[in-house]
Amino acid sequence: MKTAHEVIINLLRTEKGSEMLADNKYLFKVSPAANKIEIKRAVEDIYKVAVKSVNVLTVKGKKKRVRYREGMTSSWKKAIVTLKPDNRIEVT
Repeated sequence: MKTAHEVIINLLRTEKGSEMLADNKYLFKVSPAANKIEIKRAVEDIYKVAVKSVNVLTVKGKKKRVRYREGMTSSWKKAIVTLKPDNRIEVT
């Protein structure tokens, strides 16, 4: 059993994420092994809010070059969490 802090890595602060705040949606970087149910429970536990829905997507790593070596950035998982209308997360 994973704890809530193992499931939710951090709240993403991006331009796209800031625009989604008007729709009561928040972006989170989550554990790659986490599923929607675990993410919902973790957000409700950490932030004490009611979650309406969770959408999950995997961001694939990109090829990068440093001098003569090629490498890849890490793949990671992103969750878009929609809260019920009367709930908010204080983003500072």
